[in-house]
Amino acid sequence: MKFEELISTIQQTHDTLQDSAVKAINKHLTIRNWLIGLYIIEFEQNGEDRAKYGEKLLQKLAERLSRDSLSHRNLKLFRQFKMAYPQIGKIAIDYWLNKDVELAMGWSKNTQSAENKAFAIGQSVIAQFKMMPDNPLQVPPHKLISKISYTHLVQLLPIESAVKRTFYEIETIKGNWSVSELKRQIHSLYFERSGMSKNPEALSQIVQTNAEPTSVFDIIKSPFTFEFLGLKAKDVVYESDLEQALIEHLEAFILELGHGFCFEARQQRILIGDEYYYIDLVFYHRILKCHVLFELKIEAFNHEHIGQLKTYVNYYKKEVQRPDDNPPVGILLVTHQNEALVEYAISETDYDLFVSKYLIELPTKEQLNAFILKELKRL
Repeated sequence: MKFEELISTIQQTHDTLQDSAVKAINKHLTIRNWLIGLYIIEFEQNGEDRAKYGEKLLQKLAERLSRDSLSHRNLKLFRQFKMAYPQIGKIAIDYWLNKDVELAMGWSKNTQSAENKAFAIGQSVIAQFKMMPDNPLQVPPHKLISKISYTHLVQLLPIESAVKRTFYEIETIKGNWSVSELKRQIHSLYFERSGMSKNPEALSQIVQTNAEPTSVFDIIKSPFTFEFLGLKAKDVVYESDLEQALIEHLEAFILELGHGFCFEARQQRILIGDEYYYIDLVFYHRILKCHVLFELKIEAFNHEHIGQLKTYVNYYKKEVQRPDDNPPVGILLVTHQNEALVEYAISETDYDLFVSKYLIELPTKEQLNAFILKELKRL
């Protein structure tokens, strides 16, 4: 075997098995979430003490389970997922009861009672679906769980029309869309535009040609996947080596400046609606009595950066700011071709004294420019 053949063989083996591993993780995650939704609905309908918990069932479940992957939000999604995709029950229970799958998932049914309950519910679901004919207007369930990630499916849950959901499922599979591409097409009303188009096939070809495909890392980066694997929130975020190094050095740089900066978090995860966002660095300034949020972008400046930073600032103002705090401050650093652009975004305020003070206490634009240029030369 020649050296180049060795390289090719190793690369192909790595890519094939890595892709298989990711698909297995996704399938297990999808089935787990569907089954949890099933168990919740089964309890709500037939639980002996269901009336005792009532509307706060999911909240109390989340408190007792005490896991990020089984948060109140996620349990609510699991329940919604089962309701929106009942057809997955045709294979989910059989898959769950398979001993090999049980070992692969790391789940244990050590107690006889737990296994009997799962089996009883499973037999009931299987019996129900055996009597139901296949729906030709649905994507077959085995393709749903093997071709589309759970994170993709979550984007489709708010869609009430089953036909519309099926349309996006088919297009996602055809184009191997990333989650961001699926969201973009939903928000651009692709389904509606296709219905209005005289030549929907031509429109589909244009959309698929320009679509952003899914990669292995698109699936691995999903917060749901990391929660499922038991990893911590900070592990969800992937950054380039350059950006990560700059963030680490920026943290030390700000603390060295003094002026009252107190470090709070790096890659702070916040939940806005149904989506997670990550703030690069968060400080609390004890003199200004406000939070200072830093965002660093390894690219040329564009208006979306300011919009993103203002969103974070507004979130902190509404959800985190205490009554005796001043409005939070956002600082954006953009690097491009050894140049730095710094933009400040601050919530509107009538306190001129605070504005003047923040200009004095925060790092100057010159200081931040010098930091960026120095670090770019070092890396």
